Amino acid sequence: MTEIETLLADARGRLAGLPREALGDWRTPRRVLGLARAPRIVPAGSAWHLGVLLLTDDAVLATGEIVRARQEMRRGFTAESQRRRAATAAAAFRGGFAEGTTVHVGWTVLDPAQVTGEASSGLLALRDGVPAVRWSAGGGYQPLGAYLDERIALLRTPPAGA
Repeated sequence: MTEIETLLADARGRLAGLPREALGDWRTPRRVLGLARAPRIVPAGSAWHLGVLLLTDDAVLATGEIVRARQEMRRGFTAESQRRRAATAAAAFRGGFAEGTTVHVGWTVLDPAQVTGEASSGLLALRDGVPAVRWSAGGGYQPLGAYLDERIALLRTPPAGA
């Protein structure tokens, strides 16, 4: 077991009993009588949301898009991005998620065993021999242990109003 895997296993133990968020996968239903049906987002498990990471019982994932499922309704949009987000939220609702449920879509599986050597780059990496996580696309790396400690503390005791 690598040092990254050890840190993640320890985090799973500390997260036991804390709330998880839903994972979803896009599905395009079969045609019925030759008519296309709207795509939907179907349940694919649950994970603890730790910033840029999603931690499941047996995997670590990179966070993708996050939406709240909601029923589709006609709306006026000032931006195409709003229209796309509303369509994604409606797809989650069509896929069986209750209204208001937070759903993670477009996540990718990370392989901690593949993080070797100082030349590693990506979301998880080694920096000076220390497991690290890149907390934003333009940001630098932070030690993974400290990052997990901070995120677990926030999950345990969310800030007021969160």
